[in-house]
Amino acid sequence: MMNLESEVGKLLREKNLTIACAESCTGGFLTSRLTDVAGSSAYVQGSIVSYSNAVKNSVLKVKAETLQEFGAVSEQTARQMSENVRELFKTNIGVGVTGIAGPDGGSAEKPVGTVYISVSNADKTEVKRFNFTGTRAEIKNQSADAALNMIKDLF
Repeated sequence: MMNLESEVGKLLREKNLTIACAESCTGGFLTSRLTDVAGSSAYVQGSIVSYSNAVKNSVLKVKAETLQEFGAVSEQTARQMSENVRELFKTNIGVGVTGIAGPDGGSAEKPVGTVYISVSNADKTEVKRFNFTGTRAEIKNQSADAALNMIKDLF
């Protein structure tokens, strides 16, 4: 049985599409999984691990007002991350992942495990909020799984 990253890679290759990722709470794990697939250089153009707000703003061009008003972990930030990384790398698909992997950093409004994932292409941007549970590693893995499934859903 094919794993998620292989399924996504097969779809990207068949459609001759490229992808770039902007990752915060996953720390590059999504891109690592995408590049675990042999031949992924045909579709993975690059990735930015934007752990700090400064990098989200200066490199990914997430608006300072967005970060101030809604926070780094928000639908608005995830949306700008996916759209801006797609533009930055000139790819067909952009993915933005931002959240709280824990075990610290959560709040009543945004508990540990809150993750926003955004997938964009030229036609649309979809953003979903997830509430994952488990260890830091489990939350990162669930986030990568969810992102890969959202990419598959584009097809």
